[in-house]
Amino acid sequence: MIASGRVAEDGLGAVRGATGTARATRTDREAVLVVPTRRVIGDDPWRGVRTDGLEWYGALIEREGTFRLRSEVEEDPAWKQVIPYLVLRDGARLFLMQRTRGGADARLHDRYSIGVGGHINPGDGGVRGGLEREWREELDADFEPEFRPLGLLNADDDPVGAVHLGVVYEADAAGRRVAVRETDKLRGEFVSPDEVARVRDRLETWSALLFDFLVAPPSMPRREGPRSDQGGRTGQVR
Repeated sequence: MIASGRVAEDGLGAVRGATGTARATRTDREAVLVVPTRRVIGDDPWRGVRTDGLEWYGALIEREGTFRLRSEVEEDPAWKQVIPYLVLRDGARLFLMQRTRGGADARLHDRYSIGVGGHINPGDGGVRGGLEREWREELDADFEPEFRPLGLLNADDDPVGAVHLGVVYEADAAGRRVAVRETDKLRGEFVSPDEVARVRDRLETWSALLFDFLVAPPSMPRREGPRSDQGGRTGQVR
């Protein structure tokens, strides 16, 4: 299990990684941060973006998160792999990426995304640390923006979504240059929301749900916290 630590000021936790400095390589031996699905989703499944109870969810990830081999949890819906997921703005514009045909997975060719993210490995220093690493690895920029927590993202209606949980952040480039690093696999640029809407049917599932939320944020029901005998806070998460 991950050692307990102070919940970060953003309310999404400061989960401490396992000891050691080397980050796991992305192979079948890659260790990734997971939480039990029954604890983070519970008996009331939800789909989309929810913004309530971020501090409580952050404490839950910190308290009950653990590292497991990715190969062992990739098809196990009993676990949610935690993915920091960033939507990058430049004022009103959104950073829209399109996968090229240079990628290995043909199912993703020509699909669009407005989210930057990836798995959290031991040594990342938790959700925020994983996000900062993804920023450096995926995007070419000479600055690091302020990452603001936005909500959680879930979609259990496909095999991939059933085993992943997004922790959504937003940031503003404020007119500064940003480009994708892997130009053989991705294209990216800032575009208006109307331009994103025109390719809405080709957005990846998480990006489509996030875009719909950004355009017209839905009201999400409050979620009951765990009972005191489950080791968590009682009452409603606000």
